Amino acid sequence: MSRRPGPRRVRGVALSGLLLLLAGCAEEPVSIPSTNAGPAARAACESFLADLPRVLAGESERAVGDESALGAAWGDPAIVLTCGSELPDDFDRFAECVEANGVGWFVPSDAEADQSSTATLTAAGYRPVVRVTVPGDYRPEGVASIIAELADPVREHLQLVDRCE
Repeated sequence: MSRRPGPRRVRGVALSGLLLLLAGCAEEPVSIPSTNAGPAARAACESFLADLPRVLAGESERAVGDESALGAAWGDPAIVLTCGSELPDDFDRFAECVEANGVGWFVPSDAEADQSSTATLTAAGYRPVVRVTVPGDYRPEGVASIIAELADPVREHLQLVDRCE
């Protein structure tokens, strides 16, 4: 009959210490910017957020610091999505968009020029407005995957008000 060495108390203390060590190594929750979404926009955002993938562009979902924030995050460095955002200042009706699976995303020209920089893409034609910030570590390949994976939830839960092409 084989027996594990050491008394149960020693094994319990060792296991507790290991769990504390692993908890200390866990990723910190991601801070999501707050938005001023009204009740209807908040309801649409909550429905949208509930339908987002748990893995985005191969990156696992991360905890967010404020559970009432209208957003989600994946990976490290974090890909951060917010719902109920404002349109970017540099977006106008003449702005060009990148389309993925039927959803147009506005990408500021400076972000398109520097593929190593962080880029914030906006589904500008939908309400409430959705923005996703993609760190340079995931560019350029990750951006296409990210917006393609987000297209179905955007179309299913948000209202198309004007095509962004």
